[in-house]
Amino acid sequence: MALSIHTLSRIAIELQSGISSRDRFQRLTDSLQRLLGCDACALLRYEQRLFRPLAIAGLSPDVLGRRFRLAEHPRLEAIARAGDVVRFPSDSQLPDPYDGLIPGHEAFKVHACIGLPLFVNQNLIGALTIDGMDPHQLDHFSDEELRLVGALSASALGNGLLVERLEKQVLTPIAADSQPLVEGDEEMIGISPVMAQLKNEIAIVAHSDLNVLITGETGVGKELVARAIHQLSPRAAHSLVYLNCAALPESVAESELFGHVKGAFTGAIHHRIGKFELADNGTLFLDEIGELSLTLQAKLLRVLQYGDLQRVGQDQSLRVNVRVLAATNRVLKQAVLDGQFRADLFHRLSVFPIHVPPLRERAEDIALLAGFFCERGRARLGLKRVALTGATLALLARNGWPGNVRELEHAIYRAIVLARASRGGEEVLLQPENFSLDTNAAPGRQIAPPEPELQRDTLRHGTDEYQRRLIRMTLEYCDDNWSACARTLAINPGNLHRLAKRLGLK
Repeated sequence: MALSIHTLSRIAIELQSGISSRDRFQRLTDSLQRLLGCDACALLRYEQRLFRPLAIAGLSPDVLGRRFRLAEHPRLEAIARAGDVVRFPSDSQLPDPYDGLIPGHEAFKVHACIGLPLFVNQNLIGALTIDGMDPHQLDHFSDEELRLVGALSASALGNGLLVERLEKQVLTPIAADSQPLVEGDEEMIGISPVMAQLKNEIAIVAHSDLNVLITGETGVGKELVARAIHQLSPRAAHSLVYLNCAALPESVAESELFGHVKGAFTGAIHHRIGKFELADNGTLFLDEIGELSLTLQAKLLRVLQYGDLQRVGQDQSLRVNVRVLAATNRVLKQAVLDGQFRADLFHRLSVFPIHVPPLRERAEDIALLAGFFCERGRARLGLKRVALTGATLALLARNGWPGNVRELEHAIYRAIVLARASRGGEEVLLQPENFSLDTNAAPGRQIAPPEPELQRDTLRHGTDEYQRRLIRMTLEYCDDNWSACARTLAINPGNLHRLAKRLGLK
């Protein structure tokens, strides 16, 4: 079936209608799948030596979360390097990135494959891929017809990217080096309304120099938000310095933050530069800020107010220019009321608060995240293919994920290892039995740690054993986060660390 001029013109008119870029891209892939009679079609954006799917038709929804690096996908690299239509022979030995990702054909390989590189002003901005299960499914389309399809697709993609840049008020040319929100494997994945709102808030505050308090449950990706804010800020050319406040013993916390001079205390055998000095003219990210002692909170407040600090053991003040991003999974307002956090520091940090939504509030992103982690796991383990069945995606969507994105990530990696061990080979198809999930738990339900049985011999032995088992199970429940474990057990973090050492847990 040849492509008529009337049909191509109708598609071109539809693409110019007043809809969002995402809807326009989806309309393009849906129309081309019907028009070409193919099993799958995908519109990909090119950035930093990888292709990122923007819209798909006929493919598993997790494809939208995958990132296809050219070095790992030779077919896509061939498309990126070509200046024209690329037809792959049905017996090509190059693995197809969509093998196993066409619903109903998970166990089969793609046989008909065409790639169209998309250019704007001679810059590669994306690609259109057209696939079929029949080896001769796409043979009757001429290269000239496919070039017209490529031209329409390039125009739609180029206009969409231009509108995106105009909306962000970043009037730079569309080029191949366009930046994702966060670089590489640390990209923020999601197309849900709450994620769109989060990304909008990040874009708004990034260009200011305001301090930001990032809140959210454990595992939602607060560090990714901090990285995104820094990368979009005028300070991006300088350092982003990270410090986990919960991992700081009280005895060295002040030195870590502000540095010390030689001889300031026992063990200070040389000068040390603190995190604030390292972050001068850049950004300092203070993770788990709620775990800082009140004494250190007061010293941190002085730096935020006046921009000067003192190294431990030194009277001279130093001036620093640092933007502070802080994160916590605690409710700091309540901590202020409880006298555990300074009200003035809270107000100084939360000039622009950002809340990162839990995974249960963005269920439509689960498939994308699963695809993202599958592709990353495939690359790390050197596999040719990692795919998920429809039943597996349904299982993941039903789970509550109290540990949020981090829990989903670990579940995917664990499932890949188990599936590979049970079946062998370089191609893995994840089945529901590869996961151990409590699907009966309502979304977002917090599962309490199990209550251990009390030992009934000597009182001291029984008490120690009870505490030992309770700490172990609570720590596992809290994903090995000692600070969260201390909060769950309602004990001071320092006391918990000392108790754990006495019980032989550390």
